[in-house]
Amino acid sequence: MTDERLDPPLSATGYAVRAPLARWLAFEAKRAADDLGPYRLLDVGCGEMPYRPIFEPHASEIVGLDAVENPRATLTGPIEAIPAPDESFDLVLCAQVLEHVEDPDKGVSELHRVVRPGGRVLLSTHGTMVYHPNPVDLWRWTGAGLERLFARNGAWASVSVSAGAGTASSLAMLNALYLDHALRRGPLRPLRPRVVAAVNRLGRAIDGKMSTLRDERPGTLTANYHVVAERAA
Repeated sequence: MTDERLDPPLSATGYAVRAPLARWLAFEAKRAADDLGPYRLLDVGCGEMPYRPIFEPHASEIVGLDAVENPRATLTGPIEAIPAPDESFDLVLCAQVLEHVEDPDKGVSELHRVVRPGGRVLLSTHGTMVYHPNPVDLWRWTGAGLERLFARNGAWASVSVSAGAGTASSLAMLNALYLDHALRRGPLRPLRPRVVAAVNRLGRAIDGKMSTLRDERPGTLTANYHVVAERAA
């Protein structure tokens, strides 16, 4: 767990992804508890389980799944073959995993299989991002592409896809990443946090003023997408 994932500062190069993601997860964690009661949660691709503190107040049990041996994970296996019974979880979290998955269709099909009827899947994944293999980096998405991916891989009562950050924030993130890299060497290195914070602050301000930059439409960019999919009862 890292505090920066739960409350990222403006000086974080990934602010445009992490800040909206943490807010969205906090909202959905409570909303799921209000609708479903204390829930059994599967964290797919859990890694260090950075978002566990968000869900702990609302969950009866949290089960971690990772594709590699991980002391924090209860289960070991890929998203395409989750080692869990059908309909065994009320809520399934899949945060920043889909871009690394060999077979996204099979992965989403498995998410559908293990969530109970009436339960929910919360998934986030990149729209615009630099190449970051971990160990591979295979996909980038659009909102329409994610809607189609879910529609063909499960009987969902509803699928909602929203942009995590607007165009200006997404552009700020990309510029911040490269400015941070450029300033790592030389006498300007101490300026890195302030430069990145200024760029992120400007992007956030522009998006706040211009609603047309916040939703997906022709000509826009989105750093990250948030998906809420509810399995049909």
